[in-house]
Amino acid sequence: MKRFVALALMSLSLLTGCSSDQLDPLGRNAVILAFGDSLTVGVGTSEQQNYPAVLSQLTDRQVIASGVSGEASSKGLQRLPGELERVRPDLLILLHGGNDILRNGSAQTLEQNLEAMINLAQSKDIPVVLVGVPEKRLFSDAAPLYSELAERHDLVFIEDLLADLLRESSMKSDAVHLNEQGYRALAQGIHQALQDAGAL
Repeated sequence: MKRFVALALMSLSLLTGCSSDQLDPLGRNAVILAFGDSLTVGVGTSEQQNYPAVLSQLTDRQVIASGVSGEASSKGLQRLPGELERVRPDLLILLHGGNDILRNGSAQTLEQNLEAMINLAQSKDIPVVLVGVPEKRLFSDAAPLYSELAERHDLVFIEDLLADLLRESSMKSDAVHLNEQGYRALAQGIHQALQDAGAL
């Protein structure tokens, strides 16, 4: 497991090297909002071992888990304004869209919904870290729409970490969810990306 995590973290150095992708440092009292679906809830492990909980330990910052299992991006877009108002985060980690992909939803609609979420956060001066979600194919990389959104909005983008983890049976609790080891590795990868981008 340690060898796999080390390789996954090494690949992150390619993702945050551009100056346009740098984040402002997060103060000790900063709040991070982890927004998504069942991968944010942590289906496959306990609430204490989901990726936001582990990321909070790694960053020594408050990380609020805001995930809804089975949620499509259209519902996420409806939910996000209230969460931004409730939490008032200093950073948004957006890991969403897996249910659209699993249900063979429109890629165009998914991209539009994610873009609306990004625009909403950025309109409130909340920086966004985007996590790519793999396509519905065996051994697939992140769906191309994620990299297009990241480039269009100059986001810190964690492209293939989740896809890499979902390729490893030892990291999964089922076909589409991680286990405790997998969520820890996901949190470690996001932590590394935040460090590389200057947030920590």
